Amino acid sequence: MTMTGTELLNARLKMTWPLALFGLLWVTTPCWSQPRQNVLFIAVDDLRTELGCYGVKEAQSPYLDQFARQSIVFDHHYVQVPTCGASRYALLTGRSPRNSGVTSNNAALYQGPSALKVNATQGAASMPELFRMSGYRTICIGKISHTPDGRVFAYNGQGDGRHELPNAWDELATPFGPWKRGWGTFFAYAGGRHREDGNGHEDLMEFKAENDRDLPDGLMADVAIRRLTELKDQDQPFFMGLGFFKPHLPFVATRSDWKAMEQVDVQPPTSPNRPDSDYWHRSGEFYRYKMDFPKQNPLAMEDAVTTRRAYLACVRYVDRQIGKVLEHLDQIGLADETIVVVWGDHGWHLGESAIWAKHAPYERALNSTLMIRAPQLGNAPSMCHALVETVDVYPTLVDLCGLKPHTQHTLDGQSLKPLLVDPQSPGRDVSISYWRKAISIRSRDYRLIVRAGTSGMENVELYDLRDSKDPLENLASTKPKLVEELLQAGKFVDSEGSRR
Repeated sequence: MTMTGTELLNARLKMTWPLALFGLLWVTTPCWSQPRQNVLFIAVDDLRTELGCYGVKEAQSPYLDQFARQSIVFDHHYVQVPTCGASRYALLTGRSPRNSGVTSNNAALYQGPSALKVNATQGAASMPELFRMSGYRTICIGKISHTPDGRVFAYNGQGDGRHELPNAWDELATPFGPWKRGWGTFFAYAGGRHREDGNGHEDLMEFKAENDRDLPDGLMADVAIRRLTELKDQDQPFFMGLGFFKPHLPFVATRSDWKAMEQVDVQPPTSPNRPDSDYWHRSGEFYRYKMDFPKQNPLAMEDAVTTRRAYLACVRYVDRQIGKVLEHLDQIGLADETIVVVWGDHGWHLGESAIWAKHAPYERALNSTLMIRAPQLGNAPSMCHALVETVDVYPTLVDLCGLKPHTQHTLDGQSLKPLLVDPQSPGRDVSISYWRKAISIRSRDYRLIVRAGTSGMENVELYDLRDSKDPLENLASTKPKLVEELLQAGKFVDSEGSRR
């Protein structure tokens, strides 16, 4: 029986590749072929390109802006999936949802057919595991995978605490402080309170903390600084994953960050109206928090401005924590031998399209921060406009560090080293993202969104992004040839024009 095009596509989205495929022998001895290069990988939860270095005048991000002046900044970086766990699955495994089937599941790293195996396999199942196999000391501080400390626990603290990334980390070093456990730190308010402590603390925003260390991200910056000092004199290179929680909900930062943002003229959303789109949603998590203003959608203009200011206050707070770590890296003499990556796990709608969330196959949710500083290349900092994807990060770090790709599965991305050497080099023709059954194809100027249905590609939407990140007009019916060209570029149409 011959499968239909749609059935074939759905099968590809669901398939799990055989474990032995592309696997190589496990090695425990160093295999780098060039002078030692450490890696500091900084993940920032829900950080869209809302920074000064991306042209956002309202943002107060001096430390990341300074880092940008030393780095290649990618302004057309797109994540594979607009949700935390599935996006990080793509990052850490180097696998596209097209091959892994992980298009929404936040628990994909440890649950279901996509879960990473606990028993040692022939090759690395995750990026930090590959670095560990290659002789690196691997340290996890904060949220690099989906869980906030690398251990598998539920929001309520129940679970067995196993490693979410088996065989990946030598150290799980996340400080819990008064919040006592991982998810407590993730949903933290000042004074040891958190969203999951049973006391109903679910305020949308809070700015009561006086000191950076009164909140988890400040504690994590301190731990990172201490561990970097300890690692300085070791012969073994290191891979440190440092995952900050803010600006993820709830919007919590210090009083000083809020006061500073009160002095900034924050503008309301530029495109606050709901689009006539099958992929729009109601911002469920956002509206479950307690607010001091009516829970309407769209929010009243004054309330929308307040909420955007709260997000920016969190950006300011996390920017300062990253700044402390980067300054210390330089002070102890490690900056010239450490590759630094700053990555946002997805974007976030700040009221545009009447959405306060991610979880949509739109530009705002899929476009996120990516900056890479590779000192050994000695290149001048620059803004790179090429289309790049999150799955490109893994092969890039393997390439930069001169490692052999002992991976359990083939890496679906491509090294960004050519773009780091010459930011004007051509990138991808298209970037492809997924959200549940939706497929989102981004070219230089357009975004096509389709759903793989039982009778073929359904709910076709085409948007022109040249003048706005939040277009309202669906052009699919007026540009059928362009729709087919984008499907073909994404390899969802064969050479004869048949959709699959």
